[in-house]
Amino acid sequence: MGLKIIYSRFALRDLKEAYDFISKDSVRYAKQEKRLIKEAIKKLKINPLLGKTFEKFNEENTRELIFKNYRIVYDIYENEFIEILTIHHHARLITNNPAFKDEE
Repeated sequence: MGLKIIYSRFALRDLKEAYDFISKDSVRYAKQEKRLIKEAIKKLKINPLLGKTFEKFNEENTRELIFKNYRIVYDIYENEFIEILTIHHHARLITNNPAFKDEE
């Protein structure tokens, strides 16, 4: 079965924004893209080390999975769950991603 996967509020927002953007041209393609992203993420359940170490944090448990035009950044919580931090489209600057801003 593997580890449980949870989505941060940023990752959920990212999925919605990707869907909304693509659906302007094709709802069918938007649904397909969302499904494919989620299928790629599901692979992490069985193999959480599938992605490489995320260079912004340089910590073994923060990793990124490249899927198509997306950088799926996630944290691994040993033997508990995987948290998807963001599903970042490569056309945007990762430094502007709110998932990596310090919250006060």
